[in-house]
Amino acid sequence: MKGKKQKNMSVSQKALAARSKASKLSKQKKSSFLRDLKEEMKKVSWTTKDELTTCTKIVLGSVLTLGLGIYVVDLSLKGTLDGIRALAHLIGF
Repeated sequence: MKGKKQKNMSVSQKALAARSKASKLSKQKKSSFLRDLKEEMKKVSWTTKDELTTCTKIVLGSVLTLGLGIYVVDLSLKGTLDGIRALAHLIGF
């Protein structure tokens, strides 16, 4: 009987029915996704404020140490190259 009902429907009515059905499925998928997301977020292991503070200090300390190391290497290379250039200038190159 359902097939006969759809057979007598116009093309626009069939399209509207299909769109309505797709909309319902889409809403079900969205609600299912949000429900699953909520469940997964409950399983997440969040860091505590103390852990976050400690990790931040470690990252900042590492960045500063690495930056200072690069600065020292840069100064020593610059000094070495300036010395070579001065020596080459004295020799006459």
